Amino acid sequence: MLRCRLAVVFGALLLATPSYAARCGGSFPAFVQSFSQEAAAAGIQQDVISQALGGVQQDGGVLAFDRRQRYTFNKTFEQYVATRVGAGRINGGRAMLQRHAALLSKIEQQYGVPRQILVAIWGLETDFGKGDMGKLPVFRVLATLAHDCRRTDLFQGELLAALKILQRGDLRLNDMIGAYAGEIGQTQFLPSSYIKYGVDFDGDGHVDLRHSVPDVLASTANLLHSNGFKMGAPYGEGSANFEAMREWNRAVIYRKTIGYFADQLVGR
Repeated sequence: MLRCRLAVVFGALLLATPSYAARCGGSFPAFVQSFSQEAAAAGIQQDVISQALGGVQQDGGVLAFDRRQRYTFNKTFEQYVATRVGAGRINGGRAMLQRHAALLSKIEQQYGVPRQILVAIWGLETDFGKGDMGKLPVFRVLATLAHDCRRTDLFQGELLAALKILQRGDLRLNDMIGAYAGEIGQTQFLPSSYIKYGVDFDGDGHVDLRHSVPDVLASTANLLHSNGFKMGAPYGEGSANFEAMREWNRAVIYRKTIGYFADQLVGR
């Protein structure tokens, strides 16, 4: 399910990123060593760096996948939505609306994002946490992409954010598993978004976007709310809310699919 989002995830990463000192290309171990020194200077504890990056290997499969991406959708909206929003997923989403009604009500009140939008995103990304969240070690993926010179600053930033997630104790190392750009969890947050928008909504002291449904849905709502999503306003193409969802995914066809799925969930 997350492969379709990967087709445009890199477009969402074109925002200005800080410049990092670790030199891309050349020896991969030398790059990791240089980055590790920079991470330590940025406040990451040495044991965390060693745990995450000790012995990390370059992943040729990640590079090959990255180079194959065209970052565009080749289907019409009608063709695309027919493959993503069927009766089974709609019924599953309606079941999630009922099962988590009290939780979704609290999130709506706090963040002003309608429940059907959150459940639609959740369903499209990972089938409500029951589908594919990715199977790749996040640190291997991000170190590989950071070493590659095409977007090294961007992915050095994501790699540093992933180290912060581990240092905060939000996820254990064996839970730092994700997709081909390092996306994590049930709604596929990049590490930088995890740090920026993640919410500990279940109150256990950690932002756990792999296992905690309250954290997953509240963090997704926080991302949209922080980018201007308003409760009660239209979210179709051309609306302010449609533009607010751009932070989630820049592809118009994907945002239209979110809106279509959301409407189906509430019988519109």
